[in-house]
Amino acid sequence: MRICRSLVAALVAIPLFSQPSANILLKPGHEGSQPIDDEYTKKIREYTTEPFFNSPLTDYLPASKTVPTPKAVLGDIAGAPGILPYSADVYRYMRMLEKASPRVKVFSIGKTEEGREMIAVAVASEKLISSLDENRNRLAKLADPRTIQMDDSEAEKLIAASTPIYYITGTIHSPETGAPTALMELAYRLAVDESSYIRAIRDNVITLITPVVEVDGRDRMVDVYRWHLANPGKEWPPLVYWGHYVAHDNNRDSMGLTLQLTRNVLNTFVGWKAQVLHDLHESVPYLYDNTVGDGPYNAWIDPILADEWQMMGWNNVSEMTKFGMPGVFTHGTFDTWSPSYLMFIAAMHNGISRLYETFGNGGADTEERTLKPNEYSRTWYRQNPPLPKAKWSQRNNNNYEETGVLTALAYFSANNKLFLRNFYLKAKRSIEKPRTAGPAAYVFAADDPRLGAQADLLRMLQDQGCEISRANTAFTVLMPAKKAPGRGRGGHEGDAASDGDHPVENDEHKPAEKPKPEPRTFPAGSYVLRMDQPYSRIADTLLDYQYWAPNDPQKAIYDDTGWTFGELGNVQVARVTDLTVLDASMTRVQGPVEAPGGVEGTGDVFLINHNADSGLITLRYRFPGASFEAAEEPFEAAGRKFNRGSFIVRNVAAAELAKANAELGVQAYAVASVPTLKTHPLRAARIALMHTWYSTQGDGWWRVEFDRLKVPYEYVSTQTVSSIADLRSKYDVIVFAPGVRNPQTVINGMPMYGNALPWKTTPLTPNLGKIDETDDMRPGLGWAGLEHLQEFVRKGGLLITANDSANFAVAFGMTPGVSIAPAARLKVTGSALRSKMVDAASPIVYGYKDNLAIFASNPPVFNLTNIVGGGGGRGGPNAASERERATGRGTADDPDVPQGRSPVDIPEEPHAETWEALPLTDEQLRNPVNVMPPGTRPRVVLRYANANELLVSGLLDNGSELAQHAAVIDSPYGQGHVVLFSNNPFWRAETKGSYFLVFNAILNFDSLNAGRKLADR
Repeated sequence: MRICRSLVAALVAIPLFSQPSANILLKPGHEGSQPIDDEYTKKIREYTTEPFFNSPLTDYLPASKTVPTPKAVLGDIAGAPGILPYSADVYRYMRMLEKASPRVKVFSIGKTEEGREMIAVAVASEKLISSLDENRNRLAKLADPRTIQMDDSEAEKLIAASTPIYYITGTIHSPETGAPTALMELAYRLAVDESSYIRAIRDNVITLITPVVEVDGRDRMVDVYRWHLANPGKEWPPLVYWGHYVAHDNNRDSMGLTLQLTRNVLNTFVGWKAQVLHDLHESVPYLYDNTVGDGPYNAWIDPILADEWQMMGWNNVSEMTKFGMPGVFTHGTFDTWSPSYLMFIAAMHNGISRLYETFGNGGADTEERTLKPNEYSRTWYRQNPPLPKAKWSQRNNNNYEETGVLTALAYFSANNKLFLRNFYLKAKRSIEKPRTAGPAAYVFAADDPRLGAQADLLRMLQDQGCEISRANTAFTVLMPAKKAPGRGRGGHEGDAASDGDHPVENDEHKPAEKPKPEPRTFPAGSYVLRMDQPYSRIADTLLDYQYWAPNDPQKAIYDDTGWTFGELGNVQVARVTDLTVLDASMTRVQGPVEAPGGVEGTGDVFLINHNADSGLITLRYRFPGASFEAAEEPFEAAGRKFNRGSFIVRNVAAAELAKANAELGVQAYAVASVPTLKTHPLRAARIALMHTWYSTQGDGWWRVEFDRLKVPYEYVSTQTVSSIADLRSKYDVIVFAPGVRNPQTVINGMPMYGNALPWKTTPLTPNLGKIDETDDMRPGLGWAGLEHLQEFVRKGGLLITANDSANFAVAFGMTPGVSIAPAARLKVTGSALRSKMVDAASPIVYGYKDNLAIFASNPPVFNLTNIVGGGGGRGGPNAASERERATGRGTADDPDVPQGRSPVDIPEEPHAETWEALPLTDEQLRNPVNVMPPGTRPRVVLRYANANELLVSGLLDNGSELAQHAAVIDSPYGQGHVVLFSNNPFWRAETKGSYFLVFNAILNFDSLNAGRKLADR
C-alpha cells in the first residue's frame, strides 16, 4: 500500500507542472562563454574520489576577476581534506562576497546563548537584491490575505510582481560538518556563474542561506577536529557539548522555542515571509531527501503541502539520478508526524519544509567507508543505491549537497509562481479553517488557577506568530459533552477491565444516545486564540490532542508521538468548534501576555497561594535571605483560600516584593498576622546538577529551564562528585537528570583503552571547556563516587532522579523497597500520560490538583515492597491476585474442602493496590529482621492512571503493564531522601506543568516527611 500511495501522489502532482518556466529545460553545467577557474576546478576533481560522485553543476567553478572564491579564506577549495573553518571564517568569506558582489547581502539574525553571531546571506540578481524590502512587503500581503480582503485577483497581481524566498540552513548538528563549505561555494556559484541554469535561479528566486545554525557547537567541533589533526593515531574526544545546552535535540525545539538558534531561524523565516526552509544534515549515504518521508504525516498540515513535498522530493531524485549520482533517494522510513524539527517551522507557517541527509565523515578526512546491507540494498524508492564500500571525501559530500540544492532551486525557480500561489492559498485556507476543518478557537479561561503558566504558554504561541485576543465580556459557547474514559486506551488489551474499568451493560437493542453539546460560559478577561488567522495551524498542532494507533504500520517511529501543550503545561485549554465564539467581544492583545502580579493589603507578612506556577521558584531565589515557610495544610486568610504548601513570607520589603511579583506574575497578600497552622521552612537549597562525560543532552533540557527561571546551581560531573568526600557540606540537593543510559556506565564511564580524552580550554581548543572541563573524559563516577553520593543522602541530602537515572539509584541500593520491573510488551513512545494523586499531603505535590498529565517515554515500571533483601514484593507466586487455586473441588472461585474433618476458615491473603507494597503478614512480623520500619519505607506521591484513562496524547500500547504503578516516589535513605520520577519532568520545554514537582522537592528538601502518615506496623 505504501508503494501505491506514493506513486499516486507523484502522479497527482504531474498536472501542476503543466506550464513550467523555460529554465526547467535548461541544460545544467558550464557554458563556454564564461572562463573557468582552472586551478580550483582541478582541485575539485582531485578531491572527488569517483567521477560519479560529482555532477555537471559542481565539477567546475566559474572564474571571476573581482569576486573571491572560498579559497581566499580556506587556503584551499571548499571540501578540501583537512580543512574545517570556524564560523568566523565562514562569515568572513560571506562578507567578502557581499563587498565584492551586488548580488550578495549579509544580515545578522541574532546571537547564540554564548554570544556568537548567526547570519543569513541573501543571493539573487542585482535587481532583486536592491528591492528586497519592496518584495518582502508584497510577500507579507500574500502571507496574510486578510490585508487584501482575501481577494484572489489582487493576490494574482502580487504573485506576478513577487519573487519567492528559498531559505537554506546548515550544520544544526555539529558533527555533521560539511554544509558550511558547501554553502560558501554555493553562494559563490549563485553570485558568479553566468550559465543559463544558474542565471535562471538568480533571476527568479531569492536564496537565503544560514551557513551555520548551531554556531557554538560548530566552533567546538572544529576544535575537536584540530585536536585530531594534532594528535595523529589517537582517539579524539567525542563532541559531548554541541550547543550550550543540548546536542542532537537542538533539532527538536521548534515547538517549545527554548533555544536561541530556533528563535533566530523562526524570526528569519517568518520575518522574510519565506516560502521554503531547507535544512541540511549528514547521516545517510549519499543523499536522502526526506521531504517525502513516510506515514503518518502530521495531522494538521495543509494537504497542499503534502503535494509540494512529493513534487520537490521526486524531482530531486529524478534530476540527480540522471546525472548518474548513486545513492539519491526519497520516501524512506522517516515519519513526518512530529512538528519539532527546525524545518517544520516552514510547514507550520504555510511554507514548505525540506531536509537533506547527505553522507559526512564527521570531519574533513578522506576515508574508506563500508555500509550496512540495509544502507546499500535496492528497494522501490532507492533504485540506484549507494555503493557497499567507497572511498569518501568531504568534497564528495559537498558535491552532493550543492547538486541537491541547485536542482531544487532550479525546479523551484521554474515553478516560482506556482509555489507563491500555493503560499497564498495555504495562508488563506488557514484563515478559513474555522468554517472548514475547525476548530473555531482555543480559549484560555480567565479563572484558570495557574495564570502564570497560562501566560507562559500564550507568550510561546505569540512567539510562533499567533495572534491572541482577550474577551471584553463573558461569553457562552456550546462545547461537546464530556466523554467517559474509553476502554482500551492503553493499547491492545482493550478488553481488560481488571484495573478499575466499570463493566458495560450489553444491551444490543438500545442504541447509545449521542451526547448533546453543553453550554459553557467563559469569564471576561479570558484569552481567545482565534483560528481565522494565517498561523492557525501551529496553534492547532500544539494545542490539540494526538493519537498514534498501536497498530499503525509505521513501526520505526522517529520521535515523540504526543505533546499536547495545554495538558503537559497544566494549563486549561478549551478547543471550541462553536463558530459563535468568533462573535464574542474581544480585543487583540498588543505585546506579550503577562500574568497579573503584585501585593495587595497591608502588613509585614505576605501570603502567596501555591499554584505550582514556575514563578514561585524564581521568587524564592530572588530573595534568598528572606524567610519563606510552607503551610502544611490548606487555610483561609485575608478573605481568601490558600492551598497546602502556600508561602508565608517575612523579612522582605513590600515594595521589593511587589516589583518582583509584578515581573513574575505572582500575587501576594499582605497581612498583619497568620492563622495558627503547621508550617516548615522553605530554604534556598544549594543545588548541584550532576552530569556524565558521555552524554549531556538530557541534563541540558533541565539546565536551560533552571537558567531561564534563575534557579542557581553548580554544574558538576560524576568525576567531581567522585573527588569530593563530603558532598553534604557543599550541597543540599543533587539533581541527576535522565539520559545516563545504564547504571554500570555511570560507574565505569567510557572504556579506559587507549589515550586520555581531554575536554578543556587550550590554545589548540579555545572553545572547549568553559561549561565544564576535564583532563580525561573517560573515568566515570567510580565506586568511591557512589559511596560519596550515598553518604550525601544518608547525611540529609536530597538526590533527584528521573527515568533512567532513577534506575541508577534503584540498582545501587539507594531506594530500599523499590524495584523496577522489566516491561514485556509495553510501548510508550514520547507520550503524555495521565497521573493520579496518591498522597496529596506530600510536599512534592504542593500546589497541584489531581489528573496531572506527565511526559513519559518507555518509563521504568516501579514496584514496592516493605521487605528488604527479597520477598514481599509484587508479582510471582506471592501475589494472591495472580495465583490460581490448586486442583480440588468446586469452581475456580471456590475453596477446596479436605475430607474427613470439619471445614476451617481460610485467612484472607494480603491485598494491595498496584502502586502499594503488600501489607505485612503476621508470619513476616514474627522475626522482622528484613522488615523496613514504617518511616523508612518509600512514599508513593503520584501513580499512573488506570489503563482505560492512561493515555492523554501519543502512542501507548499494552498500557496495563504501566497502569496504576507508582510514577513519583519519595524514598527515605538515612537522614535524606531519593526522589524517583518514572516520567521526565523537564523535556524540551514541553512539560512545564511538571516542573514544580521537582521544584517542590528542592524547596522542601529537608521537610519531605511533612504530612506523612506512617503505617501501624
